[in-house]
Amino acid sequence: MKLVDEIYEFYRDKLTGDDEDIDMLAFAILEEMTKEDILKMINDLDKQELYDLMGLYLIEGLKGKFAQEEYGQRRASSFHQRNLH
Repeated sequence: MKLVDEIYEFYRDKLTGDDEDIDMLAFAILEEMTKEDILKMINDLDKQELYDLMGLYLIEGLKGKFAQEEYGQRRASSFHQRNLH
């Protein structure tokens, strides 16, 4: 993706590249973009880039849902195990 290459070239000597830096940079860039900017970028993606983008979105979304469900099950099961008498 051209944008990723451009951002990497600009920041590669300025940031450490750890998850915190990358998250901060990505959200700062997205914050400056309009919905139309984002849709144009998506429209310019080739088929593989679009599949990669949607794949990451689905993977991260599903991980979050399963983690949230697992957390809820742990809380519910620990509640049921308590002896309230």
